[in-house]
Amino acid sequence: MKKYLCLSGVSTFFVLLFASVLFAADGTASPEAIQFFSWVAVATGIGMGLAAVGTGIGQGHGVQGACDGIARNPEASGKILTALILGLAMIESLAIYALVIELILLYANPFLKYLGV
Repeated sequence: MKKYLCLSGVSTFFVLLFASVLFAADGTASPEAIQFFSWVAVATGIGMGLAAVGTGIGQGHGVQGACDGIARNPEASGKILTALILGLAMIESLAIYALVIELILLYANPFLKYLGV
């Protein structure tokens, strides 16, 4: 767990560092815009990380239940596998929804009009 926390902290630092440098390279961006985009990058990274952790835990529990069910009743493996694949697709769609929202925030942010950018 410590390794993941350290890795996420280092990646957040580099995102903030490079986002500030890239937005300041143009010379026309205001400090408020640079800070806004830096926080958006951090928020989207944290949001996608939480979505990935949540869906990973959900998929793990689903696969565990399917393996237990197949081990108890091998004749029902076809029905269990069908339900497992359908359930995993539903769980994975939650991560895809989170990714879409975060891509919107990164590249087509609706709050830019309030910033004056």
